[in-house]
Amino acid sequence: MRPRSPQNPDGPAAKARTGVAGLDDVLAGGLMSGHVFLLEGNPGTGKTTICLEFLLEGARAGEGGLYITLSESAGELRAGARSHGWELPDSVEVFELVPPESLLDPDSQQSLLYSSDLELGETTKLIIEAIERVQPSRIVLDSLSEIRLLAQSSLRYRRQILALKHYFTRLGATVLLVDDLTSETLDKTVHSVVHGVVRLEETAPLYGAERRRLRVLKYRGQSFRGGYHDFSIKTGGVEVFPRLVAAEHRTDFSREPQSSGIDTLDALLGGGIEKGSSILLLGPSGSGKSLFTLQFIAAAAERGETAVMFVFDEELGLLFHRSRQLGFDLEALCEAGRLHIEQVDAAEISPGEFAHRVRDRVADSNAKTVVIDSLNGYRAAMPEEKALILHIHELLQFLNRQGATTFLTVAQHGLLGPMKTPVDLTYLADTVVLLRYFEALGRVKRAVSVIKKRTGQHEDTIREFQITGEGLALGEPLAGFQGVLTGTPTYLGGSSPLLQPESDEG
Repeated sequence: MRPRSPQNPDGPAAKARTGVAGLDDVLAGGLMSGHVFLLEGNPGTGKTTICLEFLLEGARAGEGGLYITLSESAGELRAGARSHGWELPDSVEVFELVPPESLLDPDSQQSLLYSSDLELGETTKLIIEAIERVQPSRIVLDSLSEIRLLAQSSLRYRRQILALKHYFTRLGATVLLVDDLTSETLDKTVHSVVHGVVRLEETAPLYGAERRRLRVLKYRGQSFRGGYHDFSIKTGGVEVFPRLVAAEHRTDFSREPQSSGIDTLDALLGGGIEKGSSILLLGPSGSGKSLFTLQFIAAAAERGETAVMFVFDEELGLLFHRSRQLGFDLEALCEAGRLHIEQVDAAEISPGEFAHRVRDRVADSNAKTVVIDSLNGYRAAMPEEKALILHIHELLQFLNRQGATTFLTVAQHGLLGPMKTPVDLTYLADTVVLLRYFEALGRVKRAVSVIKKRTGQHEDTIREFQITGEGLALGEPLAGFQGVLTGTPTYLGGSSPLLQPESDEG
């Protein structure tokens, strides 16, 4: 076979796209054409699916592909492709290199893959014959585990891999070698030979669906997006969610204050909430955190803006019903295109996928108000607290740089008495609003105060608020409070400044 012309060394290197958009983003455009790459991971991590997408992408670009399988049958590969709705075109050939039926004969002393030195040479010969016959531009060799077993020694295995690499280099094809990491020893032989290495990993949380992530371990002469990137396997293929880097996203906007629609709440906040800032609402369960976010959503809709809301803890039907009783018709806002609301199952989604979903919704709807209710549910999707803080930091920075105002709620542990916050994010938020229950004159009442505002001045007072059939109602600043920040507030003032229940008015 005549080798293909080498690429122009002075021009930019051509890239072979993998067919997985997120992976191409991580790889800065794809795999460098004419080179050999390693895709490794334990069984079930998605290697075969990515390889099929790699060959199908080549077919769409007019490139021939060859899938050399030493472990699965051609029928199994085609069935796997059909499970994603794919049919392999004529330009993609599957070459099945498996032991012959004679292996079932106990008297057989030789086989293609399981005997002495002859098998490795025969296997290599059949691989090269298939490549010479098909003359593909893209090749998948699945998997290296069988070749490693046939080689029987590390030295022989390395020599065989080097020989294959030199052959592929002269050929000019883009090659994916697949390793299922089933050997007892961690052999790094291929890592030093290939042009790049992508590792796929899978973890199983104590509850919920498995989590998958990938990392580029090596890419010669090419920058790439480092670190771990979550991905999932769904009907239709692999979806990779590149790690969010907020510094890569910036837009110009004016940070003018925006009204909540309630004069007394604006006064408490020092004139409103600045555009492109983040607000953390802290308080015990049932204290009104979600209701405050709904008020800001309604104000955004009144200004003609779009809002997005991600709900972790409440079923949407119940949220629609409850909010309607409080004077907020969320369904009408959704129908008018002013609100996009989404239920999030923390047990079924990875943090990387959630961040990707937020980015997409904000970009698709040009949303300027984002609500995440609540971080308690988001935390349930995280394996450890440190990772949660890093994820939230990047997400908030990204949203702020897009000019979106972000509202986060956190339910503190306990209803009365000292409160505990499951994760401390107060230093990340630009504004922190504290909600509390307090007892006064035989009634349980609610109080709100602003304890931090990075973007300007705010009231240092405490205001009582009520939840009515028309939403929020805030009273005048109250004096006579003691111990609010301890979680056990005591009201020592008189009854005249307090808001009266609706049933008592008039």
